[in-house]
Amino acid sequence: MFFVYGRLLSQPLVNTVTSDKFLYQFVSSLVKYHMAICYFLYIAGFMWFILTLKKKMYKYQFGQYAWTHMILIVVFTQSSFTVANIFEGIFWFLLPASLIVINDIFAYIFGFFFGRTPLIKLSPKKTWEGFIGASVTTIISAFVLANILGRFQWLTCPRKDLSTGWLQCDPGPLFKPENFFLPGWISQWFPWKEISVLPVQWHALCFGLFASIIAPFGGFFASGFKRAFKIKDFGDSIPGHGGITDRMDCQMVMAVFAYIYHQSFVVRQGISVEMILDQILTNLTFEEQQSLLMKLGQILQERLEHS
Repeated sequence: MFFVYGRLLSQPLVNTVTSDKFLYQFVSSLVKYHMAICYFLYIAGFMWFILTLKKKMYKYQFGQYAWTHMILIVVFTQSSFTVANIFEGIFWFLLPASLIVINDIFAYIFGFFFGRTPLIKLSPKKTWEGFIGASVTTIISAFVLANILGRFQWLTCPRKDLSTGWLQCDPGPLFKPENFFLPGWISQWFPWKEISVLPVQWHALCFGLFASIIAPFGGFFASGFKRAFKIKDFGDSIPGHGGITDRMDCQMVMAVFAYIYHQSFVVRQGISVEMILDQILTNLTFEEQQSLLMKLGQILQERLEHS
């Protein structure tokens, strides 16, 4: 937990406690030596495990040790990406999560009314008609839903710290409407010559495509799991289809994709003012920061005089 959330919350924590000298120094030390602290905590747990081994329990204890690591990797580490998405803006959490649910719902609807061709033996109720219908619906929903969600600042503002004041911000170019002129052959069928599109809607199409592919596999995974443990459904809150858990397949996989996509194709790469400020606050002493400020002031003053 310290490794995952320390990595995610380092900058927000530093920005929040800058007014308190003791807390600032304490948090700065945790951030600076984060990797070393995590490593020695893990080694301490490893040594504790070895010291608690008992005769005739070796196989069971090593099995539990392996399961612990698998749960940490598959569940906890992936769920931490959900937290990371929320800090980038609730939009980047809400849109991908909604698309998984939309895909699951429409796969059931299209499969129920039009399903004829089985898709996979593991889940006989899944059909090609449901898969194709849900895919088209999910991609269209992604484009439309991104336009709706992207117009609320409180959904798009990233969290720079853990204090208040994040409900309003500069939404950035991704969430500023642009006029898009429709091709002539399309405008003949519709009354609009141009439409207002948020640039983030083009990214949302990638989310919709990924959700269309990965969500069915989440259903296959759940079907295999239920067959292994002889469970019909994960609940009965949705008559004829199961419980809420049945609607939430592959949410964590989608969250990881959303984070990787956002960091790779959405976030501007390179050095930013926030990154430099983060390095200064976490790696330089107070005296070094004062020296840097004085030298930077001298350089800027010289440039002003020469200009």
